[in-house]
Amino acid sequence: MADKKRRIQKRKITVPKNCYFCKEEKTPWYSEAADLFKFVSDRGKIITRTRTGLCAKHQRRLTSAVKHARHLALMPFVGGE
Repeated sequence: MADKKRRIQKRKITVPKNCYFCKEEKTPWYSEAADLFKFVSDRGKIITRTRTGLCAKHQRRLTSAVKHARHLALMPFVGGE
């Protein structure tokens, strides 16, 4: 019994099951930086679909919109303090 390893339980993160952009009837656009900042972490990383609850179509468009906004210097590449 001492040889058995203990399993560490992972925390279950509750996620909204509805897409923000579908609900608001919007599409992610690079010039709307306020909407894009909701889906970027404080370090500047794009948050995954499983955490944000976006549908696949809007997650793909969000990714390209964030990258476009970064390229045009509307959003930072890295978050800083």
